[in-house]
Amino acid sequence: MAVCTSSFLSSTSCPPLCFRFNPLIFSARRRSTLSLSRSRRFFFISAEAENRVIFTSPEFAKSFDFSNEERIYKWWESQGYFKPNIVKGSDPFVVPMPPPNVTGSLHMGHAMFVTLEDIMIRYNRMKGRPTLWLPGTDHAGIATQLVVERMLAAEGVKKADLGRDEFTKRVWEWKQKYGGTITNQIKRLGASCDWTRERFTLDGQLSRAVVEAFIRLHEKGLIYQGSYMVNWSPNLQTAVSDLEVEYSEEPGTLYYIKYRVAGGSKSDFLTIATTRPETLFGDTAVAVNPQDERYAKYVGKQTIVPLTFGRHVPIISDKYVDKDFGTGVLKISPGHDHNDYLLARKLGLPILNVMNKDGTLNEVAGLYAGLDRFEARKKLWSDLEETGLAVKKESHVSRVPRSQRGGEIIEPLVSKQWFVAMEPLAERALEAVSKGELTIMPERFEKIYKHWLSNIKDWCISRQLWWGHRIPVWYVSGKDTADEYIVARSHREALTKAQEKYGKNVEIYQDPDVLDTWFSSSLWPFSTLGWPDQSAEDFKRFYPTSVLETGHDILFFWVARMVMMGIEFTGTVPFSTVYLHGLIRDSQGRKMSKTLGNALDPTDTIAEYGTDALRFTLALGTAGQDLNLSTERLTSNKAFTNKLWNAGKFILRNLPRQDDTPTWEALRAHKFDKMEFVLKLPLPECWVVSKLHILIDEVTASYDKFFFGDVGREIYDFFWSDFADWYIEASKARLYHSGDYSVASVSQAALLYIFENILKLLHPFMPFVTEEIWQALPSRGEALIVSAWPPTSLPRNIDSIKKFENLQAFTRAIRNVRAEYAVEPAKLISASIVANTDVIQYISGEREVLALLSRLDLGNVNFVESPPGDADQSVHIVAGEGLEAYLPLSDMVDISAEVQRLSKRLVKMQAEYDGLVARLNSSSFVDKAPEDIVRGVREKVAEAEEKLTLTKNRLNFIKSKVWIAN
Repeated sequence: MAVCTSSFLSSTSCPPLCFRFNPLIFSARRRSTLSLSRSRRFFFISAEAENRVIFTSPEFAKSFDFSNEERIYKWWESQGYFKPNIVKGSDPFVVPMPPPNVTGSLHMGHAMFVTLEDIMIRYNRMKGRPTLWLPGTDHAGIATQLVVERMLAAEGVKKADLGRDEFTKRVWEWKQKYGGTITNQIKRLGASCDWTRERFTLDGQLSRAVVEAFIRLHEKGLIYQGSYMVNWSPNLQTAVSDLEVEYSEEPGTLYYIKYRVAGGSKSDFLTIATTRPETLFGDTAVAVNPQDERYAKYVGKQTIVPLTFGRHVPIISDKYVDKDFGTGVLKISPGHDHNDYLLARKLGLPILNVMNKDGTLNEVAGLYAGLDRFEARKKLWSDLEETGLAVKKESHVSRVPRSQRGGEIIEPLVSKQWFVAMEPLAERALEAVSKGELTIMPERFEKIYKHWLSNIKDWCISRQLWWGHRIPVWYVSGKDTADEYIVARSHREALTKAQEKYGKNVEIYQDPDVLDTWFSSSLWPFSTLGWPDQSAEDFKRFYPTSVLETGHDILFFWVARMVMMGIEFTGTVPFSTVYLHGLIRDSQGRKMSKTLGNALDPTDTIAEYGTDALRFTLALGTAGQDLNLSTERLTSNKAFTNKLWNAGKFILRNLPRQDDTPTWEALRAHKFDKMEFVLKLPLPECWVVSKLHILIDEVTASYDKFFFGDVGREIYDFFWSDFADWYIEASKARLYHSGDYSVASVSQAALLYIFENILKLLHPFMPFVTEEIWQALPSRGEALIVSAWPPTSLPRNIDSIKKFENLQAFTRAIRNVRAEYAVEPAKLISASIVANTDVIQYISGEREVLALLSRLDLGNVNFVESPPGDADQSVHIVAGEGLEAYLPLSDMVDISAEVQRLSKRLVKMQAEYDGLVARLNSSSFVDKAPEDIVRGVREKVAEAEEKLTLTKNRLNFIKSKVWIAN
């Protein structure tokens, strides 16, 4: 049964299956009936038995309890608020989530993209657009296989011992047990995804999409197999993408080695400098610069490769050689260096591979075969020293390529792999930006995008792993795999094709490699929506997606490839806007890492500061810029959460009793959506409502432009300054001092109206605390998450804004005087206000507000047209053109006592000043003391002199008032 206890709440203002109650009363009287005599309506329980949820009101709780966030999230999800309601002809807003690795654990990078994408989704949901946020996880081929291999190693089991099928089974078992960790952590951040559509890149439908993509590209001649230079990971035993190789400057050694000129004398030799002497067994030439006169006589001759039992290679010239590096002589090892490989292909040089897949040297290295590449380096140098071919070695900083996943040094290696020809795909992706079909934010990344696509290399898509999408290629047993292979959607289809060509008794086997994880990820925005299985009509409901939001560090890994694939397979750019965020750095601007110990764990941060404070902090960054995250920022935004909660507490405690029907009717009678209503408001209300309406326009425009940092700052400034510091304080004049409910109702109505709109504007940033407070408000709808966004172009009165700003300036001037004369906060002072007729009219109309804000004695606030008779014994302030005030000094201080106090203070200050000056006048101090100490004393002298002058001026001013009084 559902009960709504509030007499004034209609069924439209109370959610179905709920009741509200005062928890203090409920706990004391639950034995019989529920007494709600003075209880507010601001505590809510969902009465669905399987989904009970309690919303805590600021009226009763001291602060927002972060532990309530999970409860609120589960309620949202159970109510179906995350699912889009698609109406024919509507304009859906769709965001594909960058699928985090299934092995992942939440880090600040995840927190950043979840925050920004959820902001987009919640804003557009409130704007009335059907919103779909597509969640999922990536199978992360290398990372997942590594995790499971390490787990097996701990059990004393090797991957090879299990075999492919059993190993893959164990990986799936691991995924079922641990794969949901990252998903649950993302939910903890408030991600309002449609989890019923959650996908995994190895799901059946997505796997079919990957196979279909491979086949279509192959049919167009865009996928081919060949032996080319790749980045090889010896530990992982697989090729890795250029984008998965990280370069670092590391200390190493430069080795100088003699290469004797064939047929020459003992003095005829070339000295080469190399950081990798073990690759000399793969040398197929030695090169010099054609303009290097030192070696011109040797060009065209042969040189003997050391320790190879006399193998000769040609001495060639090419402008590729840097004559200023090392000795200006370069060994060409095309099997183990990307640049050498390109040079060899250009000149037609042979390519020798001296390395096994595990990083040991092969039979080409002769006596060194079987040695690890680094062991071979040491032994080789020792042998070179013995044979007199070692010249010297010296320290050298090299740019070392390391595997992004394993961290080992990558080996450039020629290997047979599958590739995608990228140039035809890249052309259309470039056109998409040039024609304005795709917008990249910030704009500066368009240049980087265009540069990469204009210089793109073919993509190596095969990986020598067991976990992933198996390459849909089969070979016929006994046939040459270079020519005789079959591309098919399944083993059955491949067998049928093979039998048609080779007869019924043919045997086939599948290519052992899997596809690069990024190949399946590049299909993500449309494969998750059903391509190629979904009907065209259903598919087009959500495609193309609206926005892709991700880090700028994967612009090439993922974004550009998705654009290319989307255009290729659907004929349409997969999203209209790409929004790129920066990296999260520590407070000193350093990249967060476990090594530095400066990484902040989002789950720990949430426990200490709350999800809302973390989200607000992350969202205040600028698009594309790295964000320095500090605990000081988090602490400040946690205080913002508390300020919001306390504002809700104030408003709820100052609303009428629920059974006070006449007062509620008076409150509801106030409207703010038309100019005629706004113009009738008192000055403070007209000012704050006008400022709110301006804010709504500015914030909405910033949301639409994805200027989320501006949104956060605009709302923060309005709430903290205009609303909390000024209007809430001003409203107390009517709420506490009018004695007339009809007068107070306009402030109550304004408070409620403004606060509701603040919660709406802020909800995409801080969903939990805003929803909790929203549920406590009397005129709310069912849930803030699905409430309507405030309309724009609401009325505002600029004249009232100027007038109230004049009153604010006047108040600040009075407060400054009070502070200067150390007037006790509780002490009320008199004031004579001199102003022209127009100003007096609106200032005097708000004398209660002015008196309250400035701590003036309301009975002694006089409005005059000329200075009062005691003006000479008053502090004169000018707040603006046409507005002055005289504050009697005797109201603020005991003049005689103040003269004595300042005189004593002046003596002490003078002594301190003289002492400092004496130190500076001492040559022994100035000449012998450290420069920073002397500079510090000079700064203190300047500061003391300034304070001394101010105190003298103040003392003289007060003495003049004593003389006048006498």
